[in-house]
Amino acid sequence: MANIDLANEIARTLAEYSSDVKRGLDNAKKEVAQDTVKRLKQTSPKLTGDYRKGWRTKKVKTAQVIHNKTEYRLTHLLEKGHAKRGGGRVSAIPHIAPAEEIAIRDYIEKAEEVIRG
Repeated sequence: MANIDLANEIARTLAEYSSDVKRGLDNAKKEVAQDTVKRLKQTSPKLTGDYRKGWRTKKVKTAQVIHNKTEYRLTHLLEKGHAKRGGGRVSAIPHIAPAEEIAIRDYIEKAEEVIRG
């Protein structure tokens, strides 16, 4: 009987730990996504301001997706640069890649904190 009680207690404790980790990782994802949106709103190029104001985050299944809702067609053109119609090139304005690197680093730190407890 004691072995069954011990096994049940271990299973209950592991289930509780895994649900705590899952909840903590979900919160970390949401926090990092919101911080990244704020960072992108500050560092994005500003001509009219619509592009800068368009950054949003949304939950898709278990992931947090960051996207530009208003001027989504410009993200690649501004980040990578593009050819002009009459010849020549428009230089790139990298603003997404640096924010992504910071977001990855922040998420890893928060995930390690959650897992350690």
